Amino acid sequence: MKIFDLPAKSSSVLPNASNHVVNEFSNSNLPFYRKLGRTDLTVSCLGIGGGGSISSEDTLYAFDQGINYFFYSSDLHHYIYSPMSDALRQLCGRSSSVREKVVLATVTYLKGTEAATAALLDQFTELKMDYIDVFFWGWIGHNDGAVFEDSMHTSRDLRGSNSIYHRLIERMIGTSERMKKMGIVRYVGASFHDLNLAQQWVDSPLLDVVMVRHNVAHRHAQDYVFKHLDANNPQRPGVVTFKSAGMLNPLWETPAGLPKDCWQPSVPDLYRYSLSQNCVDVALMGPEKREHIDAAIAGVKEGKLKPNEIDYLNLYGDLHRDRLSIEEVSPQRLIYQA
Repeated sequence: MKIFDLPAKSSSVLPNASNHVVNEFSNSNLPFYRKLGRTDLTVSCLGIGGGGSISSEDTLYAFDQGINYFFYSSDLHHYIYSPMSDALRQLCGRSSSVREKVVLATVTYLKGTEAATAALLDQFTELKMDYIDVFFWGWIGHNDGAVFEDSMHTSRDLRGSNSIYHRLIERMIGTSERMKKMGIVRYVGASFHDLNLAQQWVDSPLLDVVMVRHNVAHRHAQDYVFKHLDANNPQRPGVVTFKSAGMLNPLWETPAGLPKDCWQPSVPDLYRYSLSQNCVDVALMGPEKREHIDAAIAGVKEGKLKPNEIDYLNLYGDLHRDRLSIEEVSPQRLIYQA
C-alpha cells in the first residue's frame, strides 16, 4: 500500500499533503482538505462509511487516494460495515505507522450513558486501536431529547486523557502511550435525524461535530443548521453530511417529467451539492467499490457548484419529492446537457 504524506492531526492548517492530491486541487474553490470545525483534525472533504459494504482492500485504496476520514458503526447494521474492519485495524490499530494521519469516527446507536461503555469496549476490542477521533451518538430523533441531553453531559467524561471512560477502558483492554496522550475519545459528535434538536445543540460546548442528512430533496439542514453557522468562526462545530445521494429514492434516477436532455446529476455531483453549502466540512459516502471513490474525487475536483446549478438541483430535488411538476418550472431555470 502506497501511503501519501498526509498531515498529522495536530496541525491546525490545511495540510501540505501529497503532491498528487494538492496539485490536482490547486485551482479548485473546493479544497480537498479542511479543518473539521473547532477540532484540531484535518479531514478530507469526502469521507468513507461502510453503508455500501466496501471491502478492506478498497478502503485502503481510498486512503491511498488521499481520503482520511472513515466512519464505522459497531452496533447497527454491523454486518454491512464489517468488511472494512480489517482496513481500519491496519490504519488505526496499535501497530499502525499512519494512525495520526487518519481521522476515525465511530458511532453507537444505543442511547444513554451506560451504553457508552459497552459500545466503546466493542469498538476497541474489534478494531484493536488506541483511541477514537470522534465518537458519535447516532440517530438522534424527536423522541430522544431527554436521553440525548443526559448522554451529552458525559462529554467531559469521554473526551481527553485521564477521563472517567479512559480509565475504565484502560483497565479492560490495557494501556499504551498513544492512549495516555490522546485519551480514548478526542471529540464528541452527534448524528441528528431531528433537525430541531440539531439546532438546539449546534452551539453547545459539549458537542464538537454535528452530522445531518442533507441532499437536494431534503434541504432542511440548510435552514436549521448551516445558516446558523459562521464560516469564519474558529469555534464552530465541525459539520458532516450523509445520504447525499438519497435514501429509499435514489436521487441519481431521473424524476418524473424531467426532459431527457436536461442535466442528470451524477452521485459525485450530489456530493458537490452538499459540499457547496455553508460550513459543510465532509460529505460522507457509502461507496461499494474503488471506482465509486475515483468518480467522487474526480467530481469534487470540479469545485463548488455555481448558483444556477444549485438552483437547478433544488428544482430537481423538488421534482423527486413531488413538491412541484415540470409544468410549474420556468424553462430558463433548467440546465441542459452539454
